[in-house]
Amino acid sequence: MPNVKDQISSDLKDAMRARDQVRLDTLRSVLSAFTYKRVEAGRDLADDEQLAVVAKLVKQRTDSITEFEKAGRTELVEKESREREILQKYLPAQKSADEIRDVVRSAIATLPDDGRNQGAAMKVVMPQLKGLADGNVVRQIVTEELAKA
Repeated sequence: MPNVKDQISSDLKDAMRARDQVRLDTLRSVLSAFTYKRVEAGRDLADDEQLAVVAKLVKQRTDSITEFEKAGRTELVEKESREREILQKYLPAQKSADEIRDVVRSAIATLPDDGRNQGAAMKVVMPQLKGLADGNVVRQIVTEELAKA
C-alpha cells in the first residue's frame, strides 16, 4: 500500500486533470503541511506522522465549521465541509461509539478503585485509540462510563 503522501500526490494529479479546484487546493495544503512538518522534524516523516498531520488538518476544518456555523457563514461551512470530507479519505476508519465504549470499559476495569478519574482513564485509553477516534468523543464516553462505575 502506498504511503499517505504518495497517495495524495497521485490524487493531486487526478484533481488537476479533473479541474477540481477545491480538491486541488486541499491536497496542495496537505503537501505543504507535510513539507513544513518535515523541515521542522529535520527528517522525512513516517506514515503515522503523515496521518497525524492529516488528522490535525481535519480537526482544524471541524473547528472552523463550528465557528462559521455560529457566525452564519453557510458558504464557508460548505467549503470547509467539502475539504474535511476530502481529507478524511486519507485517515483510517474511525471506531464507532460502541467500539470506543468497549475499550473505555476495559481500561477503567484495569484502574485501581481509588485511581478512577478522567485523567487516568484517558491516559490508558488514548494510546489505544490514537488516530482511530476523535478525542472529544472518547472524553465524553470516559465521563459517561466513570459516572456509571
